[in-house]
Amino acid sequence: MSRTAIAVAAFALWSAAMFGAGWAWRGDRAEGADARQQASASSAQVQQVNQSRATEHAQAETLATIGAKHEEDRTAAEAVPAAVVAGLRSGNLRLRDDLATCHTARLSEAAAGAVERDARAELRPEVVGAAVRIVTDAEDHVRACQAVIAADRQPVTQ
Repeated sequence: MSRTAIAVAAFALWSAAMFGAGWAWRGDRAEGADARQQASASSAQVQQVNQSRATEHAQAETLATIGAKHEEDRTAAEAVPAAVVAGLRSGNLRLRDDLATCHTARLSEAAAGAVERDARAELRPEVVGAAVRIVTDAEDHVRACQAVIAADRQPVTQ
C-alpha cells in the first residue's frame, strides 16, 4: 500500500473515531439534560404535593377547631334551659303573654279549674325551657356551619 492510501485510510479511521466519539458525547449530554429535566419536574411535583398536604392539614385543623367549639357550645347550652326555668320560677325572669297564643287548644283561663291552672303554671316554664334549648341548639349549629363556610371560602395562603 502506498503512503497516500495509508494516510487516507488513517484519516478515514480517525474521522470515523471522532464522529463516533462526538455522537457518544452528544448522546451523553442529551441523557444528562433529560435527567436534569426529570429531576426538576419531580422536585416541582414533590413541592406541589407538600404544599397541598400543608393546605389540607391547615384546613383540617381549622375544621377541628370549629367542631370542638361547637361541641363546647352544645355542652354549655344544656345548662341554659334549666337556668331559664329556675329564673321563671324564682321570678327573676318574666314571660310576655305571647306564649299564651301557643295554647289555643286549651280552655280559657276563666273556664279552667284551679288544678288545671296550677298544672299550666308548672308546665309553662318547662315549655319555655324546652323552647330555649331548641333555639340555643339551632343557633350553635348555624354558627358552626357559618364558621365552616367562612373557613372554606378563605383564600389559600401558601
